[in-house]
Amino acid sequence: MFTNILVAADGSGHSIRAAEKALEIAKKTDDAKVTVVYVVDGKTSKSDVLRNWDALGIEGKRKEKLRKIEEIAIKESINYEIKILRGEPGPSIVKYANSNDFDLVVIGSRGLNTLQQMVLGSVSHKLAKRVQCPVLIIK
Repeated sequence: MFTNILVAADGSGHSIRAAEKALEIAKKTDDAKVTVVYVVDGKTSKSDVLRNWDALGIEGKRKEKLRKIEEIAIKESINYEIKILRGEPGPSIVKYANSNDFDLVVIGSRGLNTLQQMVLGSVSHKLAKRVQCPVLIIK
């Protein structure tokens, strides 16, 4: 069924629920792998630098946003990896998803920046339109 699953996460409640669903799906297949992707865009990068003094602190804060997902994967013995991409979230995730052999992409219906979503369109909507495999949007 779904053996290579991509989940987009930004630390928001919606992305945590999306990751939980992706891990639940992966648990049903013995050789499944979940790739958790976190995208650092210009705004995120600037904010991270202003809040932290060193590169290790910045990297630690980014990983902390994904800690709950990682804990669930470890607890459930699910094969996973975390990838950090740089760029605009929608296009970066689409490019990564289409450049790799994913069976399914899972994403939350909303992320951390609701104003940007209203103006520019949601990342989940961009993925649903442009990714070349099934996309599951979690509310």
